[in-house]
Amino acid sequence: MSKTAWIVIGVIVLALFLGISWGIKTGNNMVSMEEGVSSSWSQVENVYQRRADLIPNLVSTVKGYAAHESETLTAVVEARAKATSVTVDPTKLNAASIQQFQQAQGGLSSALSRLMVVVEKYPDLKANENFLNLQAQLEGTENRITVERQKFNLSAQAFNTYIRLFPQNIIASMRNFEKKAYFEAEKGSEKAPKVDFSKK
Repeated sequence: MSKTAWIVIGVIVLALFLGISWGIKTGNNMVSMEEGVSSSWSQVENVYQRRADLIPNLVSTVKGYAAHESETLTAVVEARAKATSVTVDPTKLNAASIQQFQQAQGGLSSALSRLMVVVEKYPDLKANENFLNLQAQLEGTENRITVERQKFNLSAQAFNTYIRLFPQNIIASMRNFEKKAYFEAEKGSEKAPKVDFSKK
């Protein structure tokens, strides 16, 4: 073979080697980023679980002062049971599964809001040290939920952007990497709820 033929073969082999190396590296980056999304999701579930773990003590404390508010207390217990029963496989973070999770957690948030409105009627309960401690832990957990949801959305956004850009989208398609869904603000959350404790 001529020298030119060897040069052409060498260039083709080098191009194939570089292309395969790039494909492997890109695929590995996608795996790493997807694991980051799964890790962020685990943190989201952890903080929601922490909130759920606080509720039995909260309900028990409120019951000690307001046992006749059984309807509200039962609603909180039922909402907690529903919220803890909904889990999402981190490999299936699609819009439907996240929406289902978010709806269950939203039901619990709503029940807790109603419970806090009831608490306003009981000054002795509001001054109870155990209740105040639980309330502070609950508020701290709600803040952590917001932070972890934001972190999850950022990691999902980074992953989604990476797999959609050319030429990474070719590898993503070949290896069946799919977009991850985001947490979205619930309808009506842009308006602050109006709570009026004034006597009528």
